[in-house]
Amino acid sequence: MHEANKPPHEAILQALTRFRDGAGINALSGVLDPAPSKRTLQRQLKELADSGQIEVTGRGRATRYRRAGRTPDGAYEAYIPLCAESLEILRYVRQPLAARQPVAYDRDLLDGYAANETWYLDEVTRGHLRRIGETGQEGLPAGTHGRAILDRLLIDLSWSSSRLEGNTYSRLDTKRLIEQGRTARGKDSQETQMILNHKRAIELLVDDADEIGFNRYTFLNLHGLLSENLLPDPTASGRLRTRAVEIGHSVYQPTNVPQVIEEAFDLILEKAASVGDPYEQSFFVMVQIPYLQPFEDVNKRVARVGANIPLIRQNLCPLTFLDVPDRAFIDSMLGVYEMGRVELLRDLFVWAYERSTQQYIKVKKSLEDPDPTRLKYREQIYAIVGTMVRQLRVHARDDVTAYATRHVEEDERERFVSLVMDDLRRLHEGVIARYRLRPSEFAAWQTAIRKQLSQDGPTNRG
Repeated sequence: MHEANKPPHEAILQALTRFRDGAGINALSGVLDPAPSKRTLQRQLKELADSGQIEVTGRGRATRYRRAGRTPDGAYEAYIPLCAESLEILRYVRQPLAARQPVAYDRDLLDGYAANETWYLDEVTRGHLRRIGETGQEGLPAGTHGRAILDRLLIDLSWSSSRLEGNTYSRLDTKRLIEQGRTARGKDSQETQMILNHKRAIELLVDDADEIGFNRYTFLNLHGLLSENLLPDPTASGRLRTRAVEIGHSVYQPTNVPQVIEEAFDLILEKAASVGDPYEQSFFVMVQIPYLQPFEDVNKRVARVGANIPLIRQNLCPLTFLDVPDRAFIDSMLGVYEMGRVELLRDLFVWAYERSTQQYIKVKKSLEDPDPTRLKYREQIYAIVGTMVRQLRVHARDDVTAYATRHVEEDERERFVSLVMDDLRRLHEGVIARYRLRPSEFAAWQTAIRKQLSQDGPTNRG
């Protein structure tokens, strides 16, 4: 039968065989004859996805469609080491949706886990991760290593985690947005918001490393930061859900009972806090938070950022998810959702951490030892910079010197003043959260600087 005479669903399925890596809606429309309207094609694709005949990955402009069960060229199992149990999971979750057994939330996955007795990561794996993740700064104050690599961490984790949600920003676009506040052309505003939300959430982990932990404050606020301006109901940001949710393209149905959600959420945090190994803590969160789906959306993002809490607190190499294939992440989560099994996610977690540490070995070699004065007085530096900006003290040196006289040891005052003045000169939109400044306060500061420069000429702001 000529493609033009085939039923629409059959024509779409036939067309998708031309795309080994899947196709976006525009590419697919271009090979259909006759080409349906975009709205019609979207409806037909949804029907095919609901029936399990095609798979859908990505979101927005990054959405791609693929024949169910079709493995793209360069499939990740060819280069990510997977055990036999992981391959078994992979075979199951790659079946069409209609061939997989519908399942509901199983509280036993949480209740059956005994901290420091049950281990998702065996002793050999934990030892391996510890060896490759050590930075030589484990005995220093919480967050020391995170602050040393913060500029790189903000870009890598914001970009990688957003990409796993279908965000189409490139790493260079992400770098420009975070460092210069430059929005990439042609990108959806939600994509920009997603990356900026990641930036703020990561800053919370690093700036407050000695205060954050596996508690309601940390995880509710992580969700509040990561979901800002992205939820249909803004009041759901930073709150446990009371509404039903579904997992797209999965047969898994999370619990919709608010009491169960709240009890399980608190138990997840309690058990995570009791685990003695940072890598087991990290992986435990990666399993349990998405499985429960405690929030209306953004659960996996909360898990990915939250998984870094024990690593940042103990000055270990962070987990950035660099190079993680989106299909691998989806498959591994389906293994947890639909089978209650963690082996595929575990293998991906180990591989992803190995990739992260390989990248940060290079970063570590390029870093000088942290400035001891900046490290010792970091909170005072944050405070005085924030105060100078809020009070519009364009010529700030005298005020900073007076502050140092009261709060800094005599032999460190000159260096302290120099550090503060450097921070004031280099202040830009991409770092203001470090000093707990709001965009409006920074904008007023910039206006004051421009006004002063127009009066004084281009002189030093000291």
